[in-house]
Amino acid sequence: MNNHIDIVDYHPRYTEETLRMWRESKEFALGTAETQSLESHRYYLNRVLAACNDIYLAKEKQSGRVLGMIATDGESITQLYVAPDAQRQGIGSCLVELAKETALKGLMLYTIEINQQAREFWQKQGFIECDTKTIESDEGMFDVLCEWQPNKHTEQSRTLVR
Repeated sequence: MNNHIDIVDYHPRYTEETLRMWRESKEFALGTAETQSLESHRYYLNRVLAACNDIYLAKEKQSGRVLGMIATDGESITQLYVAPDAQRQGIGSCLVELAKETALKGLMLYTIEINQQAREFWQKQGFIECDTKTIESDEGMFDVLCEWQPNKHTEQSRTLVR
């Protein structure tokens, strides 16, 4: 676990800070300005994403700043963002480990094909690239399907803990 962050459940009081970090991270990764309005992201986060997913935030202990977020439904990771200035510090890995702990049969996710840094991150987390497909998005980019399966040792230790 990363000693300079706390992992907390998402609450709407964190909306603006979470969206700021999310949008900065996405723009940094893709190298283009965000096309969605802040209002549409606000609606999506609080009305769509939060209704179907568990959302966890990585907050810096000292300042309380939101450094990262993950959304998962136990079968897939639908969002993972880490602030650009907080990347490569283990924050994303901590959030992914949390998602893995609650996944009973494995996880899947889609990542944007041109985001090589993200693809390398997911490979380091044990995800395998399975397929590439065209997505209907404002960015008009390709997505890569990635899957992670717990190994038998992990499954056995989970069974023993329960």
